[in-house]
Amino acid sequence: MNTYLGIDTSNYTTSAAIFSGSEITENRKMLLPVKYGERGLRQSDALFHHTKQLPAILEDILPAEGLRAVGVSTRPRNLEGSYMPCFLAGQAAARSIAAAMGIGMYETSHQVGHILAALYSSSRLDLVFSGRPFIAFHVSGGTTDCLLVTPGGDEVINCREIASSTDLKAGQAIDRVGVMLGLKFPCGAELEKLALRSDKKFNIKPAMKGGSCCLSGVENICKKMIDEGRESCDIALYCIKYIESAIIGMTEHALGEYGDLPLIYAGGVMSDGIIKSAISKRYEAYFAEPGLSSDNACGVAIYAAIKNGDIK
Repeated sequence: MNTYLGIDTSNYTTSAAIFSGSEITENRKMLLPVKYGERGLRQSDALFHHTKQLPAILEDILPAEGLRAVGVSTRPRNLEGSYMPCFLAGQAAARSIAAAMGIGMYETSHQVGHILAALYSSSRLDLVFSGRPFIAFHVSGGTTDCLLVTPGGDEVINCREIASSTDLKAGQAIDRVGVMLGLKFPCGAELEKLALRSDKKFNIKPAMKGGSCCLSGVENICKKMIDEGRESCDIALYCIKYIESAIIGMTEHALGEYGDLPLIYAGGVMSDGIIKSAISKRYEAYFAEPGLSSDNACGVAIYAAIKNGDIK
């Protein structure tokens, strides 16, 4: 059976995955340790923790034989100048494994990995080979991107930005509001649990510039709500509904510009059930399951299988 290893060392999660035959058989991940009250890590600290955590994950899942190739994310996006030191840990491990086993290694971006994971999870990998474009969202702590995706070429899928956040990213907004509310970083899952306790209705009009959104305002509004003594659950819901409204605004813009193309939503923020439910009521859209929506290495393992010719 053809087996592929994927490695991803993004900002806050160390991940490795196995794609074997036609399915993901292993999806292992470890969050990087962030002290309570803090909103992230310096890149040097993130790189240190990835270097420390990755061997433990790989020792647990690396097959003794049958591995055909390794896929690894080495940059945030497939854009010139896209770089973060934390990806060096995964790249070094992938190169070492490929050299020791005499197998191929395929490098891609964290963003491509997210989109491929979402396509696999929603049973829409066919879009990679259709030759037709689709619209993909990558919404996380580092990106709030609406992309026109064209299959084909050396990169397997080619992403061109339609719209983005002009300032704060969606995941950053969620984490900053969550930390203000006393939640532990990363705050997405706990903020959603808190929000589900609220029954408030909000009339939200997110700040938009063309198809792009501005999210820095939601942090300021939520801070004001805290200062006013508003209920934590209401503040959490307001934050999530603001981001939901912004993503819907970006979707409307993309569909208006490019027509009724398939919609794919990827990235950790898109595992939020409140946002997913609202989008699903409006559009026929595809989402990754939560385990493949948050940071993972499944997409880069699938990328290696595609590049090696085992998925067509």
